[in-house]
Amino acid sequence: MRIAHFCDSHTGRPDGVARSAELTVRLLRSAGHEADLYRPGPLLGGGVRSVPVPFRDVRVGLPFTARRADVVHAHSTGPIGMTGFRAAADWGVPLVATWHTDLLAYADVFAEIPVGAAWCALRLGLGWSPREFLELTRPGAVRRRRLVELGKAMFARMAVAIAPSAKTAAGFAPFEPAARICVLPTPVTAVAPRPPRNGGNVVLSVGRATAEKNPELLLRAFARVHAARPDARLVLLGVRQQRGRLGRRIAALGLDGSVQVCPPVPPDQVTGFYRAADVLAFASTTDTQSLVLAEAEATGLPVVVVDPGLAARPGAAGAGRFTCAPTPDAFAAALLRMLDDAALRARVTREGMATAAAYSPGVFLRRLVDIYDRLR
Repeated sequence: MRIAHFCDSHTGRPDGVARSAELTVRLLRSAGHEADLYRPGPLLGGGVRSVPVPFRDVRVGLPFTARRADVVHAHSTGPIGMTGFRAAADWGVPLVATWHTDLLAYADVFAEIPVGAAWCALRLGLGWSPREFLELTRPGAVRRRRLVELGKAMFARMAVAIAPSAKTAAGFAPFEPAARICVLPTPVTAVAPRPPRNGGNVVLSVGRATAEKNPELLLRAFARVHAARPDARLVLLGVRQQRGRLGRRIAALGLDGSVQVCPPVPPDQVTGFYRAADVLAFASTTDTQSLVLAEAEATGLPVVVVDPGLAARPGAAGAGRFTCAPTPDAFAAALLRMLDDAALRARVTREGMATAAAYSPGVFLRRLVDIYDRLR
């Protein structure tokens, strides 16, 4: 069986979509399956020819022709992802799509979401009127309503919709999906656990510092942590955009000297940051799964999460993650408790490591192949 994978995130982009697609294809190939991966490459080089978007870590794939496959698996809904949608229809084969990005949550944050939505509507031949296209330019309820209509059209073309978390699967409801819904989180690879630490003071955050990741909540919570523990330090790893604005907020909160802002690093270097930290603070409420959480848990770093939708660990039915309300006071109290309560920290660390080990890449691969096999 040949599976064609379509992804709009280019190699080296520090996001979960690129890494999930890469891991999926690598696992399939290691098990002897034929798997093609179409994603943005250099304008003159391997992969799908693409051009960079100025001032954004985004590349737009140019038109290309994919090799016929038995199943199409789309990991995104940009130009390359839409090529996958069209290919499945042209070849008469099943379409599987993993819903990595909450388009409704991100639409008012990233300009490429409404622009991309217009492109999707054209590629899918939805026949929208000029007025309907213009609705994508209006933030809030009007844009959301138009995106829901687009989502319905996308889901109508899927044989299977993969949700990387139960939270994401529940979010499919507005799209009235007819496709089979499967919850299949992306696994993380095993790593050597970090040595146990007591009495630490390093709070780590991994990811962008753009609005959808809620950096304001994180900074305000850490200001309270710092007031209670003046030796506390916050490390922000993965910040490329809006560094100036972030720096001004850090200064305004009186946190100069207590916050370290670091750019993205290759995945193999992120582990070192997990090992050097004492708790991972996760302030986002818009993520569909967040590989960062599972990666931290796999290394033995306890996490504090403000999104109850991500309380469930991948593949686990037992105890969930340590969560709190998405307010500065509640977040700060939870972080301080994790830093100060050795018994809590040990329990959360133990549960996180056990779950990460149980939900292995092998488990993920077997479940994914079963999804494909049921389509034949």
